[in-house]
Amino acid sequence: MTGLIRATLRWLATLCVAAGMSGLIAPAGVRAGADDVHLLTLDDIINPVSARYLERGIAEAAEQGAAAVLIELSTPGGLLEATQRLTASMLSADVPVIVYVTPPGTHAASAGVFITMAGHVAAMAPSTRIGAATPVSGDGTEIPEDLARKIMNDTAEYARSIAEARDRNADWAEDAVRDAAVVGAVEAVEIDAVDLLADDRESLLDEIDGMTISVRGEDVTLATADAAVVELPMSPFEDVLMAISDPNIAVILLSLGSLGIYFELSAPGSFFPGIAGAIAIILGLFSLGSLPINYAGLALLLLGLALVGAEIWVASGGVLGIGGAIAFVLGASLLIDDTQAPFLEVSRPLIYGITLALVAFSLIAVRAVMRTRRRPVAIGSDMAGSRATMRGPASVFVEGELWAARPAEGSQLPAAGAVRVVGRDGMTLIVEPLEGASEAQDNGTKES
Repeated sequence: MTGLIRATLRWLATLCVAAGMSGLIAPAGVRAGADDVHLLTLDDIINPVSARYLERGIAEAAEQGAAAVLIELSTPGGLLEATQRLTASMLSADVPVIVYVTPPGTHAASAGVFITMAGHVAAMAPSTRIGAATPVSGDGTEIPEDLARKIMNDTAEYARSIAEARDRNADWAEDAVRDAAVVGAVEAVEIDAVDLLADDRESLLDEIDGMTISVRGEDVTLATADAAVVELPMSPFEDVLMAISDPNIAVILLSLGSLGIYFELSAPGSFFPGIAGAIAIILGLFSLGSLPINYAGLALLLLGLALVGAEIWVASGGVLGIGGAIAFVLGASLLIDDTQAPFLEVSRPLIYGITLALVAFSLIAVRAVMRTRRRPVAIGSDMAGSRATMRGPASVFVEGELWAARPAEGSQLPAAGAVRVVGRDGMTLIVEPLEGASEAQDNGTKES
């Protein structure tokens, strides 16, 4: 079951990211020529969306013969899997990749350490810092010893391998993982964690002009001083995907989607709540597909939503609703695998707020259902005289239900508007236009 969920989430993430990479939604109006410097900017976490954006930018720069790719970076960290894919792309790039930690006051933390050191040239702006790549849990506590040792050893070797590939300080890279070492820009240059300090983009490009670096084993001399800088931002679609790639947004989307489905099932024929709910659930699943998910937490969250919904139709005396609320709180709290992304977690106030809203909705819906059950049965002739609304060429919506309909003898069903029920033939209501609606239709026919 876990494998099926994982495959579904990854399929959704891959589908949406692949769509974001297509030419139909690529940034319009950008013209980059040979020997230009392609500028990519990232001031967010490293996830599948941001990693694909940078990978796409590097690949396009190589195809167009760019002088170099400049990545201006500011990040609190990111997902290990996405970071490894991105650094592998950087290490095997056919174009020089320059990583510049900027603006002043920001940092390249956690995954940002690996990305910075994977560049052919690594630079930092004044008052920036780099380091702190030690894995911790989402609430700041230590990971259990055995798991921590496994993660530490693997991540430390990963950091060393990148630093050694770029002839940088591998010992410090390991310390950044094992001891959460952090250094400022000046010290980073002194210990050979990065190559240089640059006040701004222009001074950086001037300073590295004429520098010789190794690209895929061949010496390349940088020509950046007079090169045009072409900014290549994320496409609008990628911006949207980045915005929803957040655990809080995922929980909100799944909750709203579930409410939409509940409304549609409670009042069939409304259409809009069901469609909007389905879209919200799909977007929520994509959001989860771009995050490190604890599948036990996801199962509890979905179970909670299902139990709260079941309370509406099953007379459990509130047992299902209470159980659903408890499962939802536990699932949302455990949703993120904090061993992979310690900086990500679902906001506790958001969890409690959504839980209260779901319980309140369930109680209101249950009251409405019970009130409906206590009403006298009204079908066929008992509905005579009821006002109904046309919902198609041969269906009407009356008292919360969708019925098949046919016109009374000597009358004609209007295309839209209100009608009156005059009888029943099996499961088909016999209706006639309301007098005012009929006159309005006649006037409209005469005017036309």
